[in-house]
Amino acid sequence: MATLETKTFDDLVEQQATAVQAESTALVDFSTGSIPRAFAQAFAAIAMWLQALILQLLTTTRAATSTDADLDSWMADYGATRLDAVAASGGVTFARYTTGAQASIEVGSVVQTDDGSEQYTVIADTTQVAYSASLGAYIIPASTSSITATVQAVTAGSAGNASAGAINTMSQAIAGVDTVTNPAAFDNGADAESDASFYARFPAYLASLFKATKAAIGYAITSLQQGLTYVITECQTYAGANQPGYFYVVVDDGSGAPPSGTLTSVMAAVDAERACGIQFAVFAPSEVVANVAVALVVTAGYSAPAVCVAVQTAISDYISGLSMGQSLIWTKLVAVIYGVGGVDSFTGLLINGAASDIAATGQQVIVPGTVSATS
Repeated sequence: MATLETKTFDDLVEQQATAVQAESTALVDFSTGSIPRAFAQAFAAIAMWLQALILQLLTTTRAATSTDADLDSWMADYGATRLDAVAASGGVTFARYTTGAQASIEVGSVVQTDDGSEQYTVIADTTQVAYSASLGAYIIPASTSSITATVQAVTAGSAGNASAGAINTMSQAIAGVDTVTNPAAFDNGADAESDASFYARFPAYLASLFKATKAAIGYAITSLQQGLTYVITECQTYAGANQPGYFYVVVDDGSGAPPSGTLTSVMAAVDAERACGIQFAVFAPSEVVANVAVALVVTAGYSAPAVCVAVQTAISDYISGLSMGQSLIWTKLVAVIYGVGGVDSFTGLLINGAASDIAATGQQVIVPGTVSATS
């Protein structure tokens, strides 16, 4: 927005008094309570209102200075829309103490945190081996103690994110099922796209208007929901064989195991952008589990158990933040460990039993496994 010379209320009153006193010999008393001052203040109030309207109008005529509904309206003129909030999702484990008979967990069943502040609905997911599409339910076979099912937060947004073990209550009884828990944290929920993110994404939207390009396909994928990352590999099959006129996409929603519904949506989005006659496929990433062990020397005055827990959390968080195709570097973990207060030194830092990096391809995402820090 252009820089404007704005005036305060007092500026306007003072300038009116100066102008009148310079041109007139009568009615020049502008002291508090005088009639000329009252007129000047009334005019100044109207001028301040008009000035505010002008400033408000200027902010809404450019995307860079528009906010909230005004930014939505501005972008809508070009066909761009803000990304909605994303509901957190992930796998939960349903378990039981008695395994004599088959049990069924229907899609739509609700689980929640122990205080009931966040609820999650069981959703269909054909990538889960326990899901039966014909029955619309997850099946725990006889002689099986537990299965994994996919759930999604009832309310979209970051409030649905949950730490490991926080989802531990069934809101209604399920015959033949005794417990539920989430072994891994849910961290893929996101609030509606911010103004800054929406504005930053707009140039990519304009670039995507050229169909059948890598940029257009990438924009179509990331516009489905927040938190999606992807890798596009051209002229090569997933198995590594050369195949002109073909590409494949590996996509992740931040969980390392996106549900089948997400993969189906990505398929449709890519299909709308691909060139005629070009074939493609969409895959979820394969997980590479990183088990980490380290022996700490804790600085005097610090609680050794607390420092060990803090190091374990820092390592897990760092590994969880790695994107698809990003390798786990041994020396990066060194920096993570020394970044925790109370760590004096350490020995025996091992990743999957070796003091070396773990490489990841564009088809893989590295996830934390067992993380152990002892003192």
